[in-house]
Amino acid sequence: MYLVTVCGNLLIILAVSSDSHLHTPMYFFLSNLSLADIGFISTTVPKMIVDIQTHSRVISYVCCLTQMSLFIIFGGIDGMLLTVMAYDRFVAICHPLHYPVIMSPRLCGFLVLISFLVSFLDCQLHNLIALNFPYFKDVEIANFFCDPSQLLNLACSDTFTSNIVMCFVAAISGFCPISGILFSYYKIVSSILRIPSSSGKYKAFSTCGSHLSVVCLFYGTGFGVYLGSAMSHSPRKGTVASVMYTVVTPMLNPFIYSLRNKDIKSALRRLQSSILSLIVHSAQKSGDVLSPEANALNFNFWLFSSSK
Repeated sequence: MYLVTVCGNLLIILAVSSDSHLHTPMYFFLSNLSLADIGFISTTVPKMIVDIQTHSRVISYVCCLTQMSLFIIFGGIDGMLLTVMAYDRFVAICHPLHYPVIMSPRLCGFLVLISFLVSFLDCQLHNLIALNFPYFKDVEIANFFCDPSQLLNLACSDTFTSNIVMCFVAAISGFCPISGILFSYYKIVSSILRIPSSSGKYKAFSTCGSHLSVVCLFYGTGFGVYLGSAMSHSPRKGTVASVMYTVVTPMLNPFIYSLRNKDIKSALRRLQSSILSLIVHSAQKSGDVLSPEANALNFNFWLFSSSK
């Protein structure tokens, strides 16, 4: 699942960066989302694989805080980019004539930078709470990684300051992004309902289906973990939900966003042709026969493109 996630998201990044037809705000945000997904899953799964191989369940204090920090940063970027992509769809559907002017390259870069800065602030607030907990030696965490929700339960006392910080963290990581998504889709639905033809309504709704699927999958499992840890004491349920939003969601994102997406499929085919042409040209120049690895690459690209 980890290799599928990394390869799938890398193919999305390569397809967007190599094809000039995809140099639009929507695909710019999609490529950044794919990059964040690679970092998100790479924060937890490689360490888990090493622990399974070495039969070890130990992580140092510094590594635990580092893992939690990177997890929050990449997860926060994921959430903020989903909000930015909802705004991008709002502008494209509600203000199509002004779309190129509003979604300028400068604004797109600024929105990605804001996503990183907000995620970094969220990370520092979590660290502020965790560093106040002095008894991290021989602490058991009922998960396969340093889950921020469980660390907050261990670190938080009932002081007024900690409660204020936790409310601020919840507002940054949950309330503000979801409010932006809901507001954008309220405007989108209002605009679509005014379209007279049913085919026009279907075409407008179809551009938002993939985004809505990822939003529900990401935020549904994420909030399930946080609410479940507060209401239930079953570690198994929390671990299953954690696997859903740390492993399954990043793996499904490339397939959800490129499913029935003709632009991505065409870009992948062009990328396949250019890579194979380069391999064949190099083989002909050196006088070698086309290697089995090149044929395997051709088959893998065909398989990935056909699955979409």
